Amino acid sequence: MGTMKAFIERHGLPDHYLQQASIWFEPIVEVLKAHQDGAMPQKGGPQIIGIHGCQGSGKTTLADYLVCSLADKGITACSISLDDFYLGHQQRLDMAAEVHPLFATRGVPGTHDIPLALATLDKLSMPLSDGDLIIPRFNKATDDRFPQAEWTLLDEQPQVIILEGWCMAVPPQEESAVRFSINQLEQQQDPDAIWRRQVNRYLREEYQALWQRLDRLIMLQAPSFSCVYKWRLEQEEKLKSQSNGVGAGIMSAQQIEQFIQHYERLTRHALQVLPARCDHLLQLNSKRHVISYQEPLRAAGREQGIG
Repeated sequence: MGTMKAFIERHGLPDHYLQQASIWFEPIVEVLKAHQDGAMPQKGGPQIIGIHGCQGSGKTTLADYLVCSLADKGITACSISLDDFYLGHQQRLDMAAEVHPLFATRGVPGTHDIPLALATLDKLSMPLSDGDLIIPRFNKATDDRFPQAEWTLLDEQPQVIILEGWCMAVPPQEESAVRFSINQLEQQQDPDAIWRRQVNRYLREEYQALWQRLDRLIMLQAPSFSCVYKWRLEQEEKLKSQSNGVGAGIMSAQQIEQFIQHYERLTRHALQVLPARCDHLLQLNSKRHVISYQEPLRAAGREQGIG
């Protein structure tokens, strides 16, 4: 239980958190363990598990729990955030000048370095990888990547890779849906739908190569988009505390309200379409507590995968 005690302390969680976590999360751990033990069809290399959830839904905490629980069962795992593959600040400014000004803001598809993400997964998946096993890190407080010397170095090859992100496995929208604006930001700053059409194109093309790497998909389903502002505000307060309030990337409540409008379209889209496409569905209430667990793909009699 040393691993789990460290997990609780790391996230500042109450001890009783583990009681609820064992109810909702251990069924997922057992599936991953069964696969590792050979009780399920095998593939070459580590299992790659995606976690989807809107901002502030608890993706990072869940990913760390899975890593710790698997470690207690003798399975080596690591967690990676899609956020750590954001393009650097200057790269996004260049993109804003060349494509559309809204690409200066990190978050939407198109603002990630997908080739770097794929190369990282390739490196972690090689049985006898040459060189260090390194995972990039992004500093949200400065809105730029950490220097490479501060990236995460793994001690050993993972058997399971947990990849979490707010837009994980989201499919593109129909073009007819992209045409109309859904909030003030789109109305005022993207009246001709140039930005959102380009975001949709990235989802339809570059991001598919990453989504196809996933062996299983977990979704933390928020009750509605209206929870995102509150959860994202709490997330920013935590970031502010960790960085002592220093950094250009720290946002005020008003800035967060504007910021999440960049995510609104795809968050609403994901809430509609992903529950039926994921392998493990964890439904949340407004306080981010899990209230139900389902296996939609199994219930639908579909083959394993995100489809």
